[in-house]
Amino acid sequence: MSVDGNTSVNMGMDRGMDVDADVDPDGKAGGDGGSAGGDGGSRGAARSAGVTDGPAGRLQSLFEGHRLTPTQRRIAHSMVRRAADVPFLSSVELAELAGVSQPSVTRFAVALGFDGYPALRKHLREVAPAEPAADSGSYNEYQQAVEAEIENLRHLASVLADPRPVERAGRLLAASRPLPVLGLRAAASQAYGFAYFAAKVHPDVRLLHEGGTMVHDRIDAAVRAGASTLLCFALPRHPREVVDTLAYAKEAGLTVVTVADSAFAPVAKVSDLLLPAAVGTGLAFDTVCAPMLLGRVLLEAMCDGLPDAQARLEEFDAGAAARGLFVE
Repeated sequence: MSVDGNTSVNMGMDRGMDVDADVDPDGKAGGDGGSAGGDGGSRGAARSAGVTDGPAGRLQSLFEGHRLTPTQRRIAHSMVRRAADVPFLSSVELAELAGVSQPSVTRFAVALGFDGYPALRKHLREVAPAEPAADSGSYNEYQQAVEAEIENLRHLASVLADPRPVERAGRLLAASRPLPVLGLRAAASQAYGFAYFAAKVHPDVRLLHEGGTMVHDRIDAAVRAGASTLLCFALPRHPREVVDTLAYAKEAGLTVVTVADSAFAPVAKVSDLLLPAAVGTGLAFDTVCAPMLLGRVLLEAMCDGLPDAQARLEEFDAGAAARGLFVE
């Protein structure tokens, strides 16, 4: 089982983005809710995603290289999640979307080098124009949610060009014995799905899908057993416990690889390699087709780093056939 040079991700965070540790004058630091940016503390722990085509990619390239406060990261994160709509939002609407004050949006625009938010919005309309779409006006809300998810997958496809970040992640995951896989709350199913398949080719996968003080004990046990890397799936709303757990894992000496909904997610500051895949927000509960697909891409890349992966799969298939495990 192998991955060719075209099935990888051009979004590993390999260029630093500095983040101010100070809280914005609003006093609104990010936290464990929704699309909030991280709280203050470290700077540039994870690396910034590569520039890609599409509204979200162009927005991310605009933010890179700027020192942003936690509240400004929160605004940036919200803008990336709603990249197609942002050029047409007022400062008040953007503030409501990000859960910050209107003056924070103005300060954010100034921090990016614009005279104010109107100048930023004008720039966005020039560099990230609305792309032609089908007659979405005839779609009901369910169809609109599907179309939005298709757009997320298109964006993921557009960044599956540079193989280096995902190949690096695959090597890190393959080399870690054992391999702890973390996913709490909304991300638990993503972690479970990855761990289920990974266990068929990796000799020791340890699923961490329940929080509490026990998760630190299990990280300690994995480190004592020889683990070198932890894989995390992190999705909105981001539990504070995930950020704390990743910080603990890094302190324990683990390299943290994270699949998150955005390069500006709160977990970015406690990740060594962050791979973003957008979630859909059109329904009452987020849809996560892109993060799930990215998880499968990581599985494929990990198999490249496991010389006996194919043999393990064949052994499993032979055993399953002998036991009549599946209905053919």
